[in-house]
This record gives sequence, C-alpha cells and structure tokens, in this order.
Amino acid sequence: EVQLVESGGGSVQSGGSLTLSCVASGFTFSNYGLGWFRQAPGKEREGIAAIWPRDGDSYYADSVKGRFTISLDTAKNTVYLHMNQLKPEDTAVYYCAADPTLAKIWLDNSPRYWGQGTQVTVSS
Repeated sequence: EVQLVESGGGSVQSGGSLTLSCVASGFTFSNYGLGWFRQAPGKEREGIAAIWPRDGDSYYADSVKGRFTISLDTAKNTVYLHMNQLKPEDTAVYYCAADPTLAKIWLDNSPRYWGQGTQVTVSS
C-alpha cells in the first residue's frame, strides 16, 4: 500500500521559515516523481515543486521560485520542502504527491498518490 505522510506544518510569521517532510512507503522511491502542492481556501490546488529522484532535476512554480527548495533523502524515503521568506499568501494546506510519471505531477496536476496534507499558516 502506498503511503505519503507529511509533517512539519505550523504557524510562522512573515519572513520566517518552515521545512515540510513527506515520508513515502509502498513503492520504489527512486522510480517515482515526487512533488508538493498547496491549496488555499477558495483557491485551486497549485503545484509548487517537483523532483525526479533519478537525476535530481527539480521544478518550481514562479510563486515560490527562489524561496522554496525541494530535496530528497533517498535513504529515508523522504522528500522535503524547505520554505524560506514565507509570506501570508503562502498560507495553505500543503500536500505531498507521487506518481511514476513526473509529467502527471508537473504538467497534469494529477498524481496518482497524495498525502493527507499539512497546514501552513503565515501571519503578517
């Protein structure tokens, strides 16, 4: 059974930092694309970062480029989202996602597997 379990969400002031973690199980980590999405109240779900473990290529939405970094620890089957210079508009529920095809994550916004989500709240 595939499982993605996020942690690390919380409340932070504007300009602060948080790191989200997502522990994956039930599939061969290196064979799946991994990504992070977020959804704010009343807004559509947004793909913000993705990574392909085989070569480490990573992709970012313009809204987070230069502030957020996606990284992997393949020994721990864990993908991270390091978030710096947080803004109130980053407030959302953040979801980890996985799919055998990176395009399903980054182009189609339709990965096969999702985590349960973790809340990030940034106050001004």
